[in-house]
Amino acid sequence: MTPRITLATAARVLTQLRHDPRTIALMLVVPSLLLTLLWWIYDGGPIFDGIGPALLAIFPFLVMFLVTSIATLRERTSGTLERLLSMPTGKLDFLLGYALAFGAVALVQALITASVAVGLLDMDTAGPAWLLIAVAVFDALLGVALGLFVSAFASTEFQVVQFMPALILPQFLLCGLLVPRDQLPPFLEAVSGVLPLSYAVDAMSEVQQNTDPAVWGQIGVVLGFSIALLALGAATLRRRTA
Repeated sequence: MTPRITLATAARVLTQLRHDPRTIALMLVVPSLLLTLLWWIYDGGPIFDGIGPALLAIFPFLVMFLVTSIATLRERTSGTLERLLSMPTGKLDFLLGYALAFGAVALVQALITASVAVGLLDMDTAGPAWLLIAVAVFDALLGVALGLFVSAFASTEFQVVQFMPALILPQFLLCGLLVPRDQLPPFLEAVSGVLPLSYAVDAMSEVQQNTDPAVWGQIGVVLGFSIALLALGAATLRRRTA
């Protein structure tokens, strides 16, 4: 891995994004719109305050997964990845460049979404707002890492979407949003314990409920999953679509 090549890859991805306003809108605006819709459905109130922080973890994760996986797949199907890897660019340079670029977007996304949730929608949290934003950024990075990993196994954008019921929905159902994790049947609770989104939602719940939240353990798990997925992505990344 070469830092100069990694940064050049990140700069190239950001330049491409700058010329794609629809994708930028999807990443930056849609999570806030979804939270606002939820606030409207529940007319604010305790239900929104109860599930809002969890969804603040889920929406950025989901959006970044979709955008990253499809963008990486396009690099391969268009032949750009083949050309890059024929030069000094390594697989890890490519993946880390993408992670840096989308990580920067994730930071902006988290700032916008958390600001809307706390500032405009009056989401009630006991912990500090900056920690809410930090957790949202790490959750979005997890979506980036999972998207990069999944793109290696898809040949078309339709196949990327097909991965959602297998990889995203089980995490959504078992993360503690619908039923607290400790109230799940023992087997499902054990499965929930090995899914990264569970720890992302746990961290958000901790910030929501405690004035001095202890979230670094959960953030460490989310970060560990992200690093492992990037490493697996580098190991399985193919130059061409079969």
